[in-house]
Amino acid sequence: MSLTRRLVLGAAAGTLAVPYVVRAQAETFRIGALNPITGAGSPYGTGMQRMIQAAVEAINSAGGVNGRRIEVFAEDTQTSPQAAVLAAKKLIEVNRVRAILGTWSSGVSLAVIPLTNEADILLMHTSGAPALSTPPANAKNLGYRYQATNDRFGRAFAEIAVREGFRRPATMAFNNASGIGNTDGFRRAWAAKGNQNGEHVVYEPNQPSYRAELLRVLSTRPDVIVMGSFLPDTTIILREWFQTGTPVKWIIPAWAANPQLVQALGPAVTNGIIAVDSVSNEGAEAFTAYDAAYRRAMNQPGASNVYAAMTWDMANTLALAIEQAKSFETAAINAAIRRVANPPGEAVSAFAAGKAAIAAGRKINYEGASSVLDFDEFGDVTPDFGVFFIENGQFNRRYVVKI
Repeated sequence: MSLTRRLVLGAAAGTLAVPYVVRAQAETFRIGALNPITGAGSPYGTGMQRMIQAAVEAINSAGGVNGRRIEVFAEDTQTSPQAAVLAAKKLIEVNRVRAILGTWSSGVSLAVIPLTNEADILLMHTSGAPALSTPPANAKNLGYRYQATNDRFGRAFAEIAVREGFRRPATMAFNNASGIGNTDGFRRAWAAKGNQNGEHVVYEPNQPSYRAELLRVLSTRPDVIVMGSFLPDTTIILREWFQTGTPVKWIIPAWAANPQLVQALGPAVTNGIIAVDSVSNEGAEAFTAYDAAYRRAMNQPGASNVYAAMTWDMANTLALAIEQAKSFETAAINAAIRRVANPPGEAVSAFAAGKAAIAAGRKINYEGASSVLDFDEFGDVTPDFGVFFIENGQFNRRYVVKI
């Protein structure tokens, strides 16, 4: 990354070179913002990166962490495991970051976590693959997931299918940990309710057509198809489905059934699709602060990018853990994360308030913008799920599922 892209945050916009150099000379705590600026995750990545930067601005304005400012180095994963590995190596070996925040997509996080483990640094991610919870991926317990696991998504899909009265579900999954994790989670949850699973197809990425796989599923006459997919493949599959004229409903993760899908296919094709995503902790004070920051940075409401709320929380929980640990060593910071994020404790919604409470010797419980952030033994959280129906090109949230 060029020098001009290195960010010492907390400075006013438009800071000139001389004060930048003065600040760069001071010792800082370095973190990497490793986000999907391009590729399938690009609708979310810029907002994710900017919320890491915005949260760090607020942290540095409150005096920084344990006497140091936080310095952010930003890289693009390109939503590609290969590109993410190269970017992570640069962050670790060249920029000497002490934590990496914001990887999106399971393939990316699974590719990066061996590097962060080897470097003995934290990885905070928004990926769903269950494999990220346990060894070998999370062998050092240095991985923290701010998104629901794919298994939890699958359980939410099953609750929605029951609520909507579906009886004959089929599943289609992109052949990676995330796609298969979503549909496997659904199939387990559906069977646990005493129901019979229908046809299941796993398809390979980067195909010009998925007609053969789609027709195989449609031939079983399902009343709903539950997807574990991404935007590019979903776009092709739905276009080919619409051309068949076959009546069927769809339950699709919202990272694939998003406004870009409607833009690509139009309201007629996408009408009636059920899009499911974790939803932010919208009633929390932390969400109010995040929402204001997101609107300033992106000119959009914060609720439009749940992953950006997650990266906002990553920066805040990391900073509070450093403050609690009174150390910059990974082991001490790691030991402090649940202490500052999980109950019991004084509820806080911002770094400054948490820092003051820690200084006064009080136990805190950071209530996040993305969820309440109660990490389990695997470093996972359980957000709520919003159920959105696409109607005339608009996303209308009908209800929220808690699991």
